[in-house]
Amino acid sequence: MEFWQSRRPDFGPGVAGAEADHVFHMADAGGFKSRDAGEAKNQFLNLIGYIYICECMRCTGYCTASGYDIPKLFQALQKQGMTAQLYRDVLHTQTKEEKRSRGDVFYFPYGVAIFWGYSEEEEKNFLSVLKEFEKEPLSKPDIDEFTFVNGESMKIDEDEIVLHNKGTLTKLAISHGIAQSVKLTIFEEAIQKTIDLTKNLPQELAQMGKIKLSRKETSKKMGELFMERNFINTQSEMLDTPEFFWNHPELEPFYRRTSHYLDVNKRVDVLNKRLDVVHELFEILRNELNHQHSSRLEWTIIILIVIEVFLAVLRDLFHAF
Repeated sequence: MEFWQSRRPDFGPGVAGAEADHVFHMADAGGFKSRDAGEAKNQFLNLIGYIYICECMRCTGYCTASGYDIPKLFQALQKQGMTAQLYRDVLHTQTKEEKRSRGDVFYFPYGVAIFWGYSEEEEKNFLSVLKEFEKEPLSKPDIDEFTFVNGESMKIDEDEIVLHNKGTLTKLAISHGIAQSVKLTIFEEAIQKTIDLTKNLPQELAQMGKIKLSRKETSKKMGELFMERNFINTQSEMLDTPEFFWNHPELEPFYRRTSHYLDVNKRVDVLNKRLDVVHELFEILRNELNHQHSSRLEWTIIILIVIEVFLAVLRDLFHAF
């Protein structure tokens, strides 16, 4: 076993030590004891690792925009002669080679595309064509990468998806979970950015009793907070269980398993708490704005009273002389 422990090849992600050791014992069982046999073992192990890596395909999720124009994209793909099908509001296309599936793409209306079985370069080519159908494109897309292989039962571990079959609907069920996770990342980043930009306001209020912002600046901050809240609230429905599973309840466990692995439900709870924080910041600014308005009215009234008193004094002095 010294040979295996000292020269164990790197098979890539997902190869367990027990599996590789099993291959080593298979090589030993063949009676390889010479120096050449050691090299033969090494080559054999590397070959097994190569086969494993080849069987691992890419599964990648991209969020590139706030949404896609699915009807126009569907029509465009059909005009190009591509196989396209709608599963409720999700568009699926498939590339075939020699009558076999080469890869699948699922386009979600909330701006996420999930690729199965394509290289990174091929994915970028798809995304460049997709730009024409984007609504409010993001300056930088968010990406989540996995690998997938075929196995006896569906599971996800260490970003590797094991498929128990090659069915399109199975991939779609898993893609729903991945798509929600990728979109959720966009929401998380937006909320965190907002909190970071406004976290000094409560500190100023606690230390100085007021916020060092003009009325115009306060209104602008309120507008920014409202836009962030509105952006997330109008799209929050996509984080619910997709209606697709009403007609395909047998596929929902694959979606649930994916969501559980990606902590979607926990992250949604955290997102809602952060939205509450943003709401509280909005209320602080609104109260500050009302306070500024009230103070302005009070000073206006005080100034008017002073002017009236001054004029009254002048009148009395004028009549006295």
